[in-house]
Amino acid sequence: MSDIKQLDVTIMGREFRIACPPAEEAALLQAVDMLDQKMRGIRDSGNVMGIDKIAIMAALNIAHEFMNTRIAGGFDVADFRRRIGRMQDTIDEALKEQQQLF
Repeated sequence: MSDIKQLDVTIMGREFRIACPPAEEAALLQAVDMLDQKMRGIRDSGNVMGIDKIAIMAALNIAHEFMNTRIAGGFDVADFRRRIGRMQDTIDEALKEQQQLF
């Protein structure tokens, strides 16, 4: 069973404690930094007031960017991982056959 680590992060000057598996800590910290930058950019534009509205606008912007990446022939991480998994299985099978020769 993997341990869950408690991380203290800051987004727009507010502290949050987030549970995270140790192996995903670096990715989570990158996500926190990205969200903080998006929210600060929205706040600094002066068009949106209130932390809740800023958070919703940041979430919508990130979701939109994600959807455009997938739709526009971009990089689909889940599909990429499935393909790599199938390639690894094929390689493992080929190596098993080679080991039987010796």
